[in-house]
Amino acid sequence: MQLGMVGLGKMGANMVRRLMRAGHECVVFDLSQDAVQEMVGDGATGSTSLEDFASKLAKPRAAWVMVPCGKPTDAVVGKLAEHFEEGDIVIDGGNYYFEDDLRHADDLKEHGIHFVDAGTSGGVWGREEGYSLMIGGEDDIVGHLEPIFSTLAPGVGDTPRTEGREGDPVPCEKGYVHCGPVGSGHFVKMVHNGIEYGIMQAYAEGFDILRNAENLDLGGDMPYHLKLDEVAEVWRRGSVIRSWLLDLSAQALLKDPQLESFDGFVSDSGEGRWTAEIAIKSATPAPVITSALYARFRSRQQHTFGEKLLSAMRYGFGGHVEKKG
Repeated sequence: MQLGMVGLGKMGANMVRRLMRAGHECVVFDLSQDAVQEMVGDGATGSTSLEDFASKLAKPRAAWVMVPCGKPTDAVVGKLAEHFEEGDIVIDGGNYYFEDDLRHADDLKEHGIHFVDAGTSGGVWGREEGYSLMIGGEDDIVGHLEPIFSTLAPGVGDTPRTEGREGDPVPCEKGYVHCGPVGSGHFVKMVHNGIEYGIMQAYAEGFDILRNAENLDLGGDMPYHLKLDEVAEVWRRGSVIRSWLLDLSAQALLKDPQLESFDGFVSDSGEGRWTAEIAIKSATPAPVITSALYARFRSRQQHTFGEKLLSAMRYGFGGHVEKKG
């Protein structure tokens, strides 16, 4: 199947590589022509403008937008509307606010263009491991795009099957799910990232307590000088708190036990705020997610070892380089 990709950053470029490796044809565009030419070298069809990009896609066109949310996404979607035609499809794979998806869908509908939102999780590891996809859109349009979603997703792999599931694996077991109408994919991804904030904060606080044990009088002959990389490693094996985020923590602590390469300034990309706002609007208690968000705000004033670990995890899964405070 043919797909256009607008945005060749850390995720967009690797998604194109994963698709092409499976035999899909990709047309690419980015403001950086160097990035475009790099992908051309890997087998993609390059383009010099969004007009050129649209001209190289077969009808009905399908374009995946993978640029920063906000004005950059608005600009790209608006420009594609000028060059696409009735029956074409625009997919937003970034971390956009779900209510803005509804605005995009309405704007594109005036031109007869379909809109799909695809919450995408996988970070810099997705090229090899696959991407978890949470999709919102019309049934027939999502169905038309299923070969793309199926290729980008991890597949069944070696994840044990949930007890009680029988028969052939369904899409959610392969790593992608059609959540419902437009906006629902990004809504689910928003909450996913809010949960991520809470899990990361728990690890950060726990390892901060372990590190500071050496400063306490714990009633024995001497304080505990714990090797945090070894604690993380043993927790990875059989523990009830094992996870990919713990794997990344173990890697960071082994490489840099004091996390001296991290400042401890922790950014937030928006989804945690949105999740907290929706929790308030729906009167849903969410103290862990909300506290984790506030902890990130505080990290920009003073930095702890735990916040360095948060930065290390963000770098590990997404290649995020924090702005120094």
